[in-house]
Amino acid sequence: MDNRLTQTSSFSDGVRACLPTIMGYLGIGIAMGIVGKSAHLAIWQVFLMSTMVYAGSAQFILCGLLLLSAPILSIIFTVFLVNLRHLLMSLSVAHYFKEDSLLNGIAIGTLLTDESYGVLMSTLAQEKKVTTNWMHGLNITAYLVWILSTVLGALLGNFIPDPTIFGFDFALTAMFLGLFLFQVQLPLKKQRTKTVKILTVTAISLFVLMRFTSAELSVILATLLGCLTGVLSKDE
Repeated sequence: MDNRLTQTSSFSDGVRACLPTIMGYLGIGIAMGIVGKSAHLAIWQVFLMSTMVYAGSAQFILCGLLLLSAPILSIIFTVFLVNLRHLLMSLSVAHYFKEDSLLNGIAIGTLLTDESYGVLMSTLAQEKKVTTNWMHGLNITAYLVWILSTVLGALLGNFIPDPTIFGFDFALTAMFLGLFLFQVQLPLKKQRTKTVKILTVTAISLFVLMRFTSAELSVILATLLGCLTGVLSKDE
């Protein structure tokens, strides 16, 4: 049996796959906890937000809207719009787990984040097989680290009023850059022309769209245009 197809099958393998992203979760999670504290949230409220909302960008925006005393309906709609990209991510990975139960599918989709999606895509790009247990290991580890890091940030909120002093605000960006490089490395070697075309269309469309609409909607539309480019382009 090909070892390459079995080394990513267990829950513990999924936990190990999450380890490279933990520093990113810690950095941005601590920053989120500090922001939550500055928005006059109690530590238990930060904990509940991370447990139930579990969306970094949405939680930052939620804290800002709370400070502005925004109406509850506008908060709900804004958080929904910001997280709408998760629908695309879930749809794109659903067929990898189509043989599993509905309950497993719901569990995977519920805890799927930008970071775990990036790790999953990077693993698949390396032609490794993933299983439901592996995905649960990846997602649950990320979930627990995020909750712990935001609570830690809330505890530190009184001592570190500005998270940018320690560069916490750049942690997530650095992590995504690493995931991006791992993910495009193999496609660039196998299908250079097609991959470059997809990246170019996505980048240009995102740049143009952000001049006319919100960043969240621009990301969704640029992603769809990139996917369409990939579908229409021939393998080269």
